[in-house]
Amino acid sequence: MRSHYCADLSEQNIGEVVSLCGWCNTYRDHGGVVFIDLRDRSGLIQLVFDPRDYEGAHKIASEVRDEYVLIAKGKVRKRGEGLENPKLKTGKIEVLVESLVVENKSLTPPIAVGDESVGEDVRLKYRYLDLRNPRLQEIFITRSKVAQVVRNTLSHLGFLEVETPILTKATPEGARDYLVPSRVHHGEFYALPQSPQLFKQLLMVSGFERYFQIAKCFRDEDLRLDRQPEFTQIDLEMSFCNADDVMGVAEEVLKSIFNACGIAIVTPFKRYSYKEVMESYGSDKPDLRFDLPLVEVGDLFVDSSNAIFSSIAKDSKKNRFKALCVKGGDKFFSRKTLAEAEEFVRKFGAKGLAYLQIKEESAKGPLVKFISEANLKILLERVGASVGDIIFFGAGEKKIVWDYMGRLRQKIAQDMDLIDKNAYKFLWVVDFPMFERNEDGISALHHPFTMPSNLDAEDLEEINSVAYDVVLNGFEIGGGSIRIHKQEIQARVFDLLGISKEEAQDKFSFLLEALQFGAPPHGGLAFGLDRIIMLLCKAHSIRDVIAFPKTQKATCPLTDAPSVANEEQLRELHIRVRETKK
Repeated sequence: MRSHYCADLSEQNIGEVVSLCGWCNTYRDHGGVVFIDLRDRSGLIQLVFDPRDYEGAHKIASEVRDEYVLIAKGKVRKRGEGLENPKLKTGKIEVLVESLVVENKSLTPPIAVGDESVGEDVRLKYRYLDLRNPRLQEIFITRSKVAQVVRNTLSHLGFLEVETPILTKATPEGARDYLVPSRVHHGEFYALPQSPQLFKQLLMVSGFERYFQIAKCFRDEDLRLDRQPEFTQIDLEMSFCNADDVMGVAEEVLKSIFNACGIAIVTPFKRYSYKEVMESYGSDKPDLRFDLPLVEVGDLFVDSSNAIFSSIAKDSKKNRFKALCVKGGDKFFSRKTLAEAEEFVRKFGAKGLAYLQIKEESAKGPLVKFISEANLKILLERVGASVGDIIFFGAGEKKIVWDYMGRLRQKIAQDMDLIDKNAYKFLWVVDFPMFERNEDGISALHHPFTMPSNLDAEDLEEINSVAYDVVLNGFEIGGGSIRIHKQEIQARVFDLLGISKEEAQDKFSFLLEALQFGAPPHGGLAFGLDRIIMLLCKAHSIRDVIAFPKTQKATCPLTDAPSVANEEQLRELHIRVRETKK
């Protein structure tokens, strides 16, 4: 129906007769001459309807309204002197229309195209209209390009694209499964995959050696800015490899993606141990676009006159005493903003927020009287403090201190505008602990199929895994590990996790059996495609980069999902819904 896309036309097309298709973006009547900005996926071009030239086309155009679907034929010409529009790619030309077809009319849209001031619930209810927004269309053009680059890059590196099942068996991978009842097998359920983890390991046992997939995954977990119940992974697995090999492939993929989008990135990425990033940034996914490191100063408070500070500082294995020096912060933080900062950290477990203000004459603040003059001097040198700075302190159980001081670091950077919005700072986090203690006992920090690096360590918390996460601007965009390929090691890890032989056989018998048939050493990684696109396009949230996303309550306003099943459907699935008291 068309000869060109709207924004593909240029001054080189002047004099040509073209056919265009699209939507009426705006309509203007200037003294009898009608102007319509026609919009398609490529952008906009101005159509002109002059009754002195083509009366029939002008008459039809006079009845057009916003979002009507149009097919226009006319001659490209240069815009009049002083009438050019520098904001448009096609701003130096226009099309004098000789024939116009209104292919379809439109009701008055409940949301204007590109109006992002409308509430998100309304935008998601009319998502098909929201997606006409040129900003969102650019995001999905980028997403399509990235998917193609990924396929081309991994295919070039010898990876085979293989699809794995969507209906599978529930396995413990750190989040709740979405369950699907079986009609044929009474009382039994499938699970939607949280990842293709077990199947890609089986593909390595099968001898495929290099696998990848752009895979749909599902997790029934609480949602936030960078999470959705269904999401897309760039999933890959390799045989006969070590961690360096996998990280090298991952960097090659990321470099190809960003280069295709006009962004040059430098590889290899810097590597930090889990311990390093937690101690210095309070997070295993630190944003390195700004400085603000956390500095341990507990040794300077061991002999503090404050008994609480002293007791915290003396137990250096369990506790932390962190200082955060903010350059020029003394002028920025007023009494009000100091109170707001304290209120902020209290939400994450802090009992308070001590600070020191570095004045011309001396350091001032509630902490001064609890530290000796000699140790105060050492402290100021250690954190690099100078006049005009402010130092915040967090003390207590290490995980709590890491968390709230890491969050405070990020908040200060945002409030003081310290973040370079155009920078892309990649890093690898390696040497993760294999296990972590929680209220329910011991659990795997990543998943129970990760190869430990020092399984014979006396202290369970000192055992590390051969795992690696790639982080970009404070977001984990990918993670993986070398897998356990020997049954005796897998059995020992299950034992440490308190997974009995019976439970292991019930949940993982197919994997454990496969490991007995010549499983090669192997490892892999999965990127979060949605997160990568969100960061590439500087989108407001992950919902902007998913065509039909769910809300933060995991609902779809467009289709009204989830919805109630009727009695006949439930009967076929052998399910009865029990009423619960509100």
